[in-house]
Amino acid sequence: MAEKEISSEEAKRIRAKVAKQTKARQRSKARKVATEKAKYRVYDFKGFIQNYGVVGLAVGLVLGVQVKALVDQIVASFINPILGLVLPGTDSLEKKTFVLTIAGEKAEFSYGAFLSVLISFIAVLLIVYFGIKALRLDKLEKKS
Repeated sequence: MAEKEISSEEAKRIRAKVAKQTKARQRSKARKVATEKAKYRVYDFKGFIQNYGVVGLAVGLVLGVQVKALVDQIVASFINPILGLVLPGTDSLEKKTFVLTIAGEKAEFSYGAFLSVLISFIAVLLIVYFGIKALRLDKLEKKS
């Protein structure tokens, strides 16, 4: 076979073509690696969600926030006005305060707002406790 001489222009074109093909292969490999890593991350994330019960936790959080909003409204609409009538003073429960004066300096304490939040907390606590008991969630076996 006779060897064919090629011009420098042709050699440049061949080198450019080979370089382009090499870069294309490298990009293809990089894309494949990135795709595999992404698939692994999705699989890993799915396993995390399944193992740690993230969906159940999210549902519980949403329900907990709604229960708290409901309890806060019940306390503000019904319990606070009743306690406002029973406790001394003319304001509603949230506005009940007492003033402490020492050496001419006054400090005002809003005990009514504190009592309102405390009542809400205790009500949510009781609802959660009795809800768990009623649904017998305390009897479930723990996953290991």
